Amino acid sequence: MSKVLDEIKDAVTLVHKDASAGVRRMDRGREAMTAEQILRAMVVKQMHEFSYEELAFHLADSSSFRSFCRLPFSKPTPSKSTLQRNIKRVTASTWEKIHQLITLYACANKIERGSKVRTDCTVVESNIHEPTDSTLLWDCVRVLVRLMSQARDLFDIKFHDHSRRARRRAIGILNAKTMARRTPLYRDLLRVTERTMSAAHSVGHQLRHVRANDVKQLLIAHFIRDEIARYLSLSERVVDQATRRVLRGEKVPSSEKIVSIFEPHTDIIVKDRRETLYGHKVCLTSGASGLVLDVVVERGNPADSTLATRMIQRVKELLGHAPRQVSFDGGFSSRNNVTEIKALGVQDVAFSKHPGMTVTDMVKSSWVFKKLRNFRAGIEGVISFLKRCFALTRCAWSGFPSFEAYVHASVVAANLLFVARHLLAG
Repeated sequence: MSKVLDEIKDAVTLVHKDASAGVRRMDRGREAMTAEQILRAMVVKQMHEFSYEELAFHLADSSSFRSFCRLPFSKPTPSKSTLQRNIKRVTASTWEKIHQLITLYACANKIERGSKVRTDCTVVESNIHEPTDSTLLWDCVRVLVRLMSQARDLFDIKFHDHSRRARRRAIGILNAKTMARRTPLYRDLLRVTERTMSAAHSVGHQLRHVRANDVKQLLIAHFIRDEIARYLSLSERVVDQATRRVLRGEKVPSSEKIVSIFEPHTDIIVKDRRETLYGHKVCLTSGASGLVLDVVVERGNPADSTLATRMIQRVKELLGHAPRQVSFDGGFSSRNNVTEIKALGVQDVAFSKHPGMTVTDMVKSSWVFKKLRNFRAGIEGVISFLKRCFALTRCAWSGFPSFEAYVHASVVAANLLFVARHLLAG
């Protein structure tokens, strides 16, 4: 893996651009992590599913990890905060470009030819608790009270704290056996939440005119005010959807729902009409070698049938030629997709289920169809490998840009290991 990274020199250049963005002078201050160290540390983190604290410990403890990350033995290893600050500087687009460089390296070394590909989707969950109206309302109250408490302690701004009452109502709703018992508790919890929001509006207004002793205190006042404003807008959405769902009995569309005030970008993904997941749909394309050729993090929950043509177009742009054969799950099937994908230069397009189409509409023969149908099943193993070994089950990073970066970084680490194994076996 270290040899592969040494040969892909542009990867370090891409990381350096992100790491040095906004830095005016490189010759002042204490010595920072190099771009190479940042890239390699992230690979170790995702490959072993480390937290930043665990990563800092193992870099200090393991001579192998320290050597791989090019950390000098004569100096102390980076702390967890240093690792987090530097790794989070690398954007999702940079990780995607590094992924593409590794894919092209694999093609140049005849590890992957790109003549036969398979595509499927999975869900990567956000780092949130199971959302219910009562827990969301309680989250709104406790976060606003926490921010207002900071304003009270620092700037002596008074407010009424209703968090104990809100917590009791939330617990009462959780333990209530029937909807008849929950409804009055919900009414009171909504009333408490609205009172807390009104108090937060007042505190935010007072923070605009606060008199600070120094610039640092003034910046803190502005930060608390901005945080209050951000959570107030999210709280308004939570109160609105709870009122509509619980009190009015409306069915709120998934696109209008918010399932977390901490990760508001989270989508509701209903899988096979039986399982509901909270995160983002991720579409992956793999080659015959098992290498992940492309990965896209979707917004919302688009139908698989709308993604097929675009995924093959992306692979064609990356490799410079269209695959000869492609295989999809039944959810991607449509006659229009067959026409569009073949127009890109693909000879055989196989869907595991193909309602309204015959085998000869998609491929040359039944024998080719069976081979491609069996080939498609291999991507399930690729997805399982990413989830089990590269922390792609749940993203622990906050915000959608970080979510994208996390997914692409996991795929980069997986592809590096995959290419290294092929080179050793080769």
